[in-house]
Amino acid sequence: MASGKRAEFDNKVVGWIDERLPVFTLMQKEYGVFPTPRNFNYFWNFGAIAMTMLILMIVTGIVLAMHYTPHTGEAFNSVERIMRDVNWGWMIRYMHMNGASFFFIAVYIHICRGMYYGSYKKPRELLWILGVLIFLLMMATAFMGYVLPWGQMSYWGATVITGFFSAIPVIGEDIQTWLLGGFTVDNATLNRFFSLHYLLPFLIVGVVFLHIWALHVSGSNNPTGIEPQSNKDPLPFHPFYTTKDTFGLLVFLLFYVAITFWAPNVLGHPDNYIEANPMVTPAHIVPEWYFLPFYAILRAVTFGVNIYVAAGIGLMALAMLPVYCAQTAFKVPVIYNDKDKKNFNWNKFFVLFGLGGAIFMLGFLCQYELADGSKALALPFGQLIFATAKLGGVLAMFGSIALLFVLPWLDTHPVKSANFRPMFKIALLVLLVDFIVLGLVGMKPAAGLWIPLGQIATAYYMSFFLIILPFLNKFEKALPVPKSINEAVLAKKKAK
Repeated sequence: MASGKRAEFDNKVVGWIDERLPVFTLMQKEYGVFPTPRNFNYFWNFGAIAMTMLILMIVTGIVLAMHYTPHTGEAFNSVERIMRDVNWGWMIRYMHMNGASFFFIAVYIHICRGMYYGSYKKPRELLWILGVLIFLLMMATAFMGYVLPWGQMSYWGATVITGFFSAIPVIGEDIQTWLLGGFTVDNATLNRFFSLHYLLPFLIVGVVFLHIWALHVSGSNNPTGIEPQSNKDPLPFHPFYTTKDTFGLLVFLLFYVAITFWAPNVLGHPDNYIEANPMVTPAHIVPEWYFLPFYAILRAVTFGVNIYVAAGIGLMALAMLPVYCAQTAFKVPVIYNDKDKKNFNWNKFFVLFGLGGAIFMLGFLCQYELADGSKALALPFGQLIFATAKLGGVLAMFGSIALLFVLPWLDTHPVKSANFRPMFKIALLVLLVDFIVLGLVGMKPAAGLWIPLGQIATAYYMSFFLIILPFLNKFEKALPVPKSINEAVLAKKKAK
């Protein structure tokens, strides 16, 4: 780097520093003249917005850590002291508390944009995986931060979430004990959660650095999903997108400031203003709103895996095998006749997949309890459970996140942008509505119609990744794609 060509700077101090440590040349190269597609819309602002919120969370978190006491006897009072006695403590705490919500809002929009425009496809697979890893680290950091105020929802939320690890066969109880530092949520738990909550944001910064590095290697995607073809397609990042990002950030911060100052508790739970009491269980334990969809997926699994459930899943997977695997060695002869997708035997597929679904439902009904406590259906070996509902729920919850990691290999359609894939666009918009429904289900008690609604929404979420996407890869016909980004921009101007 030092021996390479450096940028020229008018400021002599900047030039003197850059001659010895070419950091300004690096910034000029990566954020000044860096070529960026000319057709970005405002959804591309949310990467910069998310990074700004991460910095804000770290700064406010460091200030709060100066006044917080990680001890079960003092944690709740130390938070109240921050709110009442520390100069501007109430503002710092509300900025941090609501900053977490707005950080997740920015990241959720960022993920949705990436899915809509196919930003996870070649050559950006590693960029996407690093982004999902950031999301996973955010979830771990936010969960541990939710415990620190030591209110009722903090304590019982930690008890419920850490209890999921006990569902893991053989080693589950040991993992839970190791995580808690004892046999229950107590002082050791609070201390290690505080330490990890302080540490993980800096790990997130490191992964964000890798995420941006990968972005600058592969280049940015754009609304057309077309790679730049000539020097007419890109623009320098500065001043075009620094200005656009700044405007988008200011608009986003207006909403953030409005919530922080005028409705700071609207996204929180009132029970967390009650000090943690192990002897009093809240009527309804819920996590923060950004965890609710995954919490609903967890609760949707109300049945264990018996022989019928296992056989049903196996038959449905067998029916889907030719859709997943194009290689002849993995073909199922009863469905695929040859390599040509036109010879896909839909009748035989629906018979095999439908038979698997019917057997799966039989296994479900063997465990479904009626109002009088009896089972809805009695079949031989129906009560022989290989995996409990609790384990199934945990696997479904973590699996719903794991599916994002393998999305680049689940969606292999040659066209990236949903603007040119009408069927994919509809399925993705339904997924967005489905995710919101899961959030609503997660905040409601697990009773009545909320249970089947959550199961239907969970079924669609899983089906989108495991069934719908593989079929669209093979059978969806895309609309005509522009030859270049510049052509798409000019066509859009003419249309206006």
